[in-house]
Amino acid sequence: MHSQDVAPRPAPRSSADRTVDVEQAEAALVEHYPRLVRLAYLVLPPGLGRGRRVLTAHALAQRALPRGRAAIPVIPAQSGGARGHSRGGDGRDGDPGYAYIRLQVVRTALEAGLPLRFTARPRRGQLPPLLPQVWGLRLFPRSGGADELALDQRLATLSGPARAAYVLRGLEKLPDDDVRGVLTGSGVKDTEVAAALREAAKVPAAQYALLDSPEFDACSLQARPTDLMRRRRHTRAALAAAAALAVCGALVALPGGGWGPDGAAAPVYAQNPAAEAALDPGRLVKVTPAAWKTSARTDFSVWPARGPLTGDTALLRRALAVWARPGGAVHVSATPDTPVGGPAGPPQLLYAGEVDTARVVILYDGLRIARYAEPKDGTAGAALDFARVDGATGAEAGALVLGRADGNVRYLTAPWVTKAGERDLSKPGAGVMDLTLTDGITSPLASPATHTGTCTTWNVLQLTDALGTHLFSDLGELVPARLTAGRPAAPGEASGSQALRTWAPFACSLADARGQGVRTVNAWGYTRQQLPDASGTAAWACTRAETWRGDGSRVLAQFHTPGGLFGAAVAKAGDVPACGPRDPHVLAGVLWKSKGGDWYLLAAGDRATASIRATGGVTGSGQGNLLAVPTRQGAQAGLEGRLKNGRSINGLR
Repeated sequence: MHSQDVAPRPAPRSSADRTVDVEQAEAALVEHYPRLVRLAYLVLPPGLGRGRRVLTAHALAQRALPRGRAAIPVIPAQSGGARGHSRGGDGRDGDPGYAYIRLQVVRTALEAGLPLRFTARPRRGQLPPLLPQVWGLRLFPRSGGADELALDQRLATLSGPARAAYVLRGLEKLPDDDVRGVLTGSGVKDTEVAAALREAAKVPAAQYALLDSPEFDACSLQARPTDLMRRRRHTRAALAAAAALAVCGALVALPGGGWGPDGAAAPVYAQNPAAEAALDPGRLVKVTPAAWKTSARTDFSVWPARGPLTGDTALLRRALAVWARPGGAVHVSATPDTPVGGPAGPPQLLYAGEVDTARVVILYDGLRIARYAEPKDGTAGAALDFARVDGATGAEAGALVLGRADGNVRYLTAPWVTKAGERDLSKPGAGVMDLTLTDGITSPLASPATHTGTCTTWNVLQLTDALGTHLFSDLGELVPARLTAGRPAAPGEASGSQALRTWAPFACSLADARGQGVRTVNAWGYTRQQLPDASGTAAWACTRAETWRGDGSRVLAQFHTPGGLFGAAVAKAGDVPACGPRDPHVLAGVLWKSKGGDWYLLAAGDRATASIRATGGVTGSGQGNLLAVPTRQGAQAGLEGRLKNGRSINGLR
């Protein structure tokens, strides 16, 4: 699909006419469709993912057309251009039809960014679009340069109204009075409108031109297949499920001696010994404090029961009952693909005590960590959190989040941890601030998990045991992610001096892995490249986040120029083997502007790369693992590489 140029159209009727005919709105929608889809794509929250944003942007633009044949009233704030502003020659300004459609697009795009609530009826914009739908393909806009990627990441930190304000200013060229009118007409409160304008002003206006980049053109798209192996597995599973359903239906219909509605199962509320044992606080597994010293295992199964409330039977009974049957008022959260059902048997008690303003119980059933928390003054507002920890051993079983308050986090550490500290991952030479350990509980340290502003620091937890020193990052879940550095085939601890220097420019990229059930994140500085204008040497690195569930890995190719505090993510991919132990290779590129104003395509592969070739809008090739080709701003290029063993690889996008 490709964007079409907008042709001039007859001058619209005067803004004094406060109504819009359905035909007039339809004409505006058809004429300015690419512009409206781009507007929706930019206002939608980036957290939806590029593919879903594309489809949702088209759906919102197509839904904007009013229903019925009657004239539609227009509020004055919609008639952008009625005040005599001259902002372009494409006929949009002063056209009530276009102003009406634009308002509907902005309103529904802002609704799509609102969280769904159980107590409120979802708005139409919050629901996945019924049309258009694409099966078997992933669609996304063409990739831009590092400037466009940086702008997209910056817009992701803004609130929905602030993002809309910035786009209306930069893309639609509206003055602040008209922007205020559009936001108010979209349902944004007056106090939030003023805050949105102030927040949007923090993003440089010099980047307005980037909003017209192909990076944000949701009508000029690239297509890639979905995960073919996963699709095949899901098809087989669906066929098996359909067959099983047919068999079960036949058995239910059998007369007399066959299975009835419940078969051999006991009545729904019958007592079951195993289920009762799992809910009995007297049968909780409590490991002795010295068991880990003689055990061959170093995992959560040898953690002792700690905390002053391990003998509070009433608290433990409530925690077990809520785990098995959480009420409607209980806030339940879980990392992706983590089962939230009750335990199969008596779980192990890891902690019971008071943390800040709550009573906390932490339990372990061999597969999951379950954290129950209730206020000190009652049970209203209880919360239940789950995290997968299957296969955790050694450093991966080194710490759990005990509680968060006021931007800080406390950890419960493994009994073999001898020392704890806090350090800023973005400043490798800043040293470590020691944390006190009291019965395995750390003193509070600053957490980056909930930080939404501009990233300037990234505090991590440093733990020391008999095997060495390990780093962990809080990514908003019960189990902190372990940080490593080095080649994917044999990564090492991230606490060494060289590993800290590798991580420092890319520390803030850990925000991309929040809430994904991440187990480990490895940073690999795979090469360095002399810049074409002789201004220094740039560093290339890839970071790979592995999850507890196996799939859902995330790979970022990152680029850091000399003198810059932080690097930039130039390519992103999910569920690919690149930069991992199964395929320890990577190839990525970036459009880079020299101090003299010249543009280059810079590409780099790991040291096993024998040659690189640029295709598409940039042509060039070279031997070795580095390539620098002069080009123009906004050029689109693909990368193909060949390893020394003869195998071909494609560049990350």
